[in-house]
Amino acid sequence: MEPGHWPSEHSDALRDYFRRGMSYAEIGRQINARFGTAYTRNAVVGRAKRLGLIVPVRTASPSIVPLLPSGACLFLPHRPALLNLPPKSAMKPAAQVKLRCVGVRPRLVPLVELAGEDCRYPYGGDKDGEEITFCGHPREPGSSYCTPHARLTRRAGAGSARVAGPVVLRLVSAA
Repeated sequence: MEPGHWPSEHSDALRDYFRRGMSYAEIGRQINARFGTAYTRNAVVGRAKRLGLIVPVRTASPSIVPLLPSGACLFLPHRPALLNLPPKSAMKPAAQVKLRCVGVRPRLVPLVELAGEDCRYPYGGDKDGEEITFCGHPREPGSSYCTPHARLTRRAGAGSARVAGPVVLRLVSAA
């Protein structure tokens, strides 16, 4: 049997098992046992789609099922309605996060105008189509950022700032 070709008996069995509400993995096991084939679950899903048994329903979020105006859900009739909803505590709005802030008035330099010694701390790009610009103040030696932004990007309590400098290697004789 060539890949992708399903004999009509196999397709008929798939339709029958699908109407019984069996899972795709179980349908694959039943067809493989009955016909001596080696179809995977994904092969069964793909064939079911090509046969028109699966109607894709686009939703805004995979964990939320849209409701019809009548209040009925858009469930496929052959599958039991199992929703994997998060707990109600997860649906509450998150508490506001206090952001660390520095007293820097950025120059808002575009990337193409950024010089080699300018701070590369990004600004913007949060909204669709918003241009990303950079701080542009002189950067700290050994860092990509100016002094206030370098402090902002380091974890709190991480100890003193590491100052990058030249690495000195010494050759020593082996004993």
